[in-house]
Amino acid sequence: MNNKSAASAAGILGWIERSGNKLPDPVFIFVYCILGVVAISVIAALLGLSAAHPVNLAADGSPVIIYAESLLSGDNIRRLLVSMPATFTDFHPLGYVLVVMLGAGVAERSGFFAAAMSGAMSKAPRFLLTPAVALVGMLGNLATDAAYVVLIPLAGVIFAAAGRHPIAGIAAAFAGVSGGFSANLLPGQLDALLFGITESAAETLQPSWDANIAGNAWFIIAMTFVFLPVIWFVTDTIVERRLAAIVPGGGTLAQDIKDPNTQLSADERRGLASAGFAALAVVVIWVFLAIGPGTPLIDETARAEAQLNPFFQSLVAGFFILFLATGWAYGKAAGSIKDHRDVVKMMSEAMADLGYYLVLAFAAAHFVALFNWSNLGLIFAINGAGFLNSASLPDSMLLTLIIVFCAFINLFVGSASAKWALLAPVVVPMLMLTGISPEMSTAAYRVGDGATNIITPLMPYFPLILIFCQRWQREFGLGSLAATMLPYSALLLLSGILLTVAWVVLGLPLGPGAAVEFSLN
Repeated sequence: MNNKSAASAAGILGWIERSGNKLPDPVFIFVYCILGVVAISVIAALLGLSAAHPVNLAADGSPVIIYAESLLSGDNIRRLLVSMPATFTDFHPLGYVLVVMLGAGVAERSGFFAAAMSGAMSKAPRFLLTPAVALVGMLGNLATDAAYVVLIPLAGVIFAAAGRHPIAGIAAAFAGVSGGFSANLLPGQLDALLFGITESAAETLQPSWDANIAGNAWFIIAMTFVFLPVIWFVTDTIVERRLAAIVPGGGTLAQDIKDPNTQLSADERRGLASAGFAALAVVVIWVFLAIGPGTPLIDETARAEAQLNPFFQSLVAGFFILFLATGWAYGKAAGSIKDHRDVVKMMSEAMADLGYYLVLAFAAAHFVALFNWSNLGLIFAINGAGFLNSASLPDSMLLTLIIVFCAFINLFVGSASAKWALLAPVVVPMLMLTGISPEMSTAAYRVGDGATNIITPLMPYFPLILIFCQRWQREFGLGSLAATMLPYSALLLLSGILLTVAWVVLGLPLGPGAAVEFSLN
C-alpha cells in the first residue's frame, strides 16, 4: 500500500471512527432502533406489506402469506410487557457469556492467564502471532458460540503479553471467528445444520437428493487458506498501524499483563504446572464422556451428521470447568488463592465487569425480538430472494449477486440457519434449474453470511466484542470498533467472491462427491 492510498484509507476509517463515536451510547442506539422499528412496522402494516412464505404451506398447498405486523397492536404490546423477563433471559448469547466468564474470571484474576500467555509468548515470533490467532479463531468455530466468549478476549491477552496492541489481537480473533465463520479444516455442526436445510430445499425439485455433510469440505478448507493471509495483512498493515497511536489505558486489564521479557517466578512456574495437570484432567473427563460407557455426549439415536451435536454443545460448560479448574489450581500453587472464598470473590468480580453488557444485552434482546415480531425481516428476505430468482444472469454473476445479497441481509438478520431456512427454498431450486448444484449454492451462501458479521451491531456478539475492547481502552466506542473491522469485512467479502467465481470457472469439486454442476437428468 503506497503512502497516498494508505493516507486515503486512514482518512476514511478515521472519519468512520469519529462519526461512529459521536453516536449515542450503544444502549440508546438500540432504544432508538426499537422506536424506528415500531414506526416502520405501523406504516408497513397499514400498507399491507406482505410476502409468500416459501416453506409454510396452507391446507390447499398454497404458500402462507406473511404480513407485516404493527408492534403497536394490542397483541404485540401485551407480548412485550408479559414476555419481557423471558425476552431478556432467552437472548441467545447471554447464557454462554455468563457461564464461560464465571470460569474465565477465576483464571484471569488468579494470574493464570497473564502468566500462561507471558510464558508462551516470551519466545514466540511476533510476526507469526496474527496468523496463529486468526487460524485458531477459524478452527474455533467447531466450538460454536464458545469461540466468541473464549478465544476473542484471550487474543487480547496474548497480544498484550507479546508487547503488541491488545485490541489488534481482539480484532484478528473476531475476524477469524466471525468473519471466517464458515472457513475451517473440518466439517462441523454448521455443515450439518446448513445441509439439513439445503436437503429439504433440494427435495422440492428432486426428492431423491440426499445431503452430504462434507459437501463443502474442500471449499471451506480453501476458504481457510484464502482468508488467513487476508486477516494477517489487514491486522498487521492496517489495523495495528491505526491503533499504534492509541495507548491502552483506563480499562480493567491493561495493568495486569506482564512484560513479555519478564522471567516467570518460581511460584508462577509451579502454578502453571498445577494448572497443566488440572487441564489434562478436564480433557480426560470430556473424552471419557464422549467415548466411555453410555457416551453421554454422543447422541447415538440421532442421524449420523447430528450425533456429535451434544459434544459440541457441551463445550461451553467444558470451557467454564476448564477455566475454573486451571485458574483455581494455578492460584492455589502460586499463592494468589488462599481458600474457596477467594474463588467466589473472583467469580463475583467477573460478573461485576459484565454489568454494562447486561444492560446492553437487555436493549439488544428486545430490539431483536421486536424486529422478529414485526415480520419485517422475513418479508425483506423473501422479497429479495424473489428478485434474484427473476434475474437471468451467468452462473458466476448470479452467485456473486447471491453472495452480496446474503452479506447485505446479514446486516439485519443475524442467524445463519434462520436466513438459510428462508432463502434456500428459493435459491437452491433456482440454481439447480440453471445447472448449479445445491452444494455450490450452500457454499455461496456461506461466503456472504460471514463477511458482514463483524460490522453489524445487530450481530448478537457485537456488543460483547465492544466490551472486550473497552476492558483495554475505556474510550473505545462503537465507531472505533466499526472502523477497525470494516477493512476485514470488505477484503473477506472480495476474496470470498473471487474464490467462488474461480471455483465455478474451474469446475472444482466442492467436497467428496460434490460438484459445481448439477443435472436433473
